[in-house]
Amino acid sequence: MKTFIRVVELWVPDRTRMRLEFGGGLYGEGLSAFKAVSENLRFGYDEGLPGKAWASGHPVILTKFANSYFKRTDQALAAGLTCGVAVPVFSGEFLQAVMVLFCGDDEAHVGAIELWHNDPDISHEMGLVDGYYGTADMFEFNSRHTRFPRGFGLPGRTWKAGLPLIIKDLHNARSFLRWEDAAEVGINLGVGVPYRTGIDQTWVLTFLSAQATPIARRFEIWVPNEARSALVFRAADCSAQTDLAALYADKSIARGNGSIGGAWATGMPALNDDLAHDASAAAAEARASGLSQMVALPVIGAAGLDAVLAWYL
Repeated sequence: MKTFIRVVELWVPDRTRMRLEFGGGLYGEGLSAFKAVSENLRFGYDEGLPGKAWASGHPVILTKFANSYFKRTDQALAAGLTCGVAVPVFSGEFLQAVMVLFCGDDEAHVGAIELWHNDPDISHEMGLVDGYYGTADMFEFNSRHTRFPRGFGLPGRTWKAGLPLIIKDLHNARSFLRWEDAAEVGINLGVGVPYRTGIDQTWVLTFLSAQATPIARRFEIWVPNEARSALVFRAADCSAQTDLAALYADKSIARGNGSIGGAWATGMPALNDDLAHDASAAAAEARASGLSQMVALPVIGAAGLDAVLAWYL
């Protein structure tokens, strides 16, 4: 089973902090040539997809590589990659890293990654900036003509919560306003990730997953406890239908413990391509389910870490 996300890369400031260099990556089968090209690249401010996200200060989605500012078009197309999403992680106004996700393009490729935005000076609703939908053409058309008030639909609920959200069984979820369109193309899971910039602009990244080509095999949301002494489990979805709430009921992750605790300690996204060396409770459960790769994305608010969104490929 192929996942919708084929590649995850991390780009980090070099020692001068004026350019971004390769900071690691997770690559699906047959992508070693693309990895080899990426490892030797550097990106300046506003250069290429990572540099563009750095300069814009918010997530950027690029649905067509040809004739764009993208630097690896030929290699990406040769590898069957068709869409890139770059998520910058800032501490205040200073860049920590840029995470870049790439999606693929086979015929049975259903799912979506969307970027939504609200500018309070223009509207009280959230509109679509752009999205990648694989082969879900009608769902794409309707999404481009839909706007969400705060608290409604996946983008609006994520906006209101200020935390990552997981909505399961979308065909039965009346809180997902596009459920009929989603059911027709087999999309059954939604994950929303809020992104605030310092100037009152709100962005929401949504991952919409189908059973045949899931965005990832498992999603987990971990949040600081009241004392901010450890991360505790908040929500999850697993393609193997594992009851993670029960497994994690009495477990927590200390700051610095494994990839998830490390994302909290450093404010940096973490990529882990071998969970055997991760001592956290989350990694132990993932290994027991046969999962071997993890991505941990810190969601940073005005006062510190709000949550860590982890997903497993």
